[in-house]
Amino acid sequence: MKKVLITLLFLSQLVFSQEERKTLFGIVYDENGVLENAHIVNFSTNQATFSNDKGEYKLFARPTDSIRYSSIGYKTIYEKLTKADFNTYRKRTTLEKQDYELDEVLLRNNELSGELAKDLKKVKQDKNLEIASKATNFSNVNYTNYHSDDYISKHVKPNVVRVDPTKAFEGMGTTNTFPVKDSEKLWKLRKELAFKESMPAKLLNELGEDFFFVELEIPVNKYYHFLEYCNPLGIEKLYQNREVLKVIKIFRKEHTEYLKIIGKH
Repeated sequence: MKKVLITLLFLSQLVFSQEERKTLFGIVYDENGVLENAHIVNFSTNQATFSNDKGEYKLFARPTDSIRYSSIGYKTIYEKLTKADFNTYRKRTTLEKQDYELDEVLLRNNELSGELAKDLKKVKQDKNLEIASKATNFSNVNYTNYHSDDYISKHVKPNVVRVDPTKAFEGMGTTNTFPVKDSEKLWKLRKELAFKESMPAKLLNELGEDFFFVELEIPVNKYYHFLEYCNPLGIEKLYQNREVLKVIKIFRKEHTEYLKIIGKH
């Protein structure tokens, strides 16, 4: 029974590890250098992103995910990710330019001479357009011939329709009661969750990849794990209060012990 439980526990951990996705860091090139605005799609998660002006991109993925790289004027390529893609500083992908062939266009002889005065006589007239132009021709109308009984009396007042803008809402309550405290709590919770989700990306953009992966030597696939390791020291609150120098100090102090724990040092 004990062996069965251990086996089930091992299988559950194996499945969980297979489902876990990490951030894939990559860069897209063409024959001239880095390629901006390349479209990268993870078909396994339906997530997509674009490369920046340095050709760099970030995407949540895991080994065996299928990735498509495409850009206008380049050949689309498909790649299946491997573990090695997550252990490199940046995954490199190169797109090749693609030539487009247009269908052949047949030019028929229109019998035009190139002289506008002569060619206008050869153009067929649209009968419907000719009828419409005659119907809207008022050149023969005599505007001086009018009848004296065609007038409007100054003593006749038009009917006045009065509209009360509040009339349509009679019988309806104009005030609603909202649970303000609950609403404030909900918005506060949403704000906190949004910050938690965006903090890893913001930290990486602000401090730079070289700080984490070169100076601190944190493995790319352990980036989120390192943040969780330092989180009990209050980095989230410090970063939220823009005390970035204190956050950097914590990272530099804790990274050595962290690398020992994961067995890198």
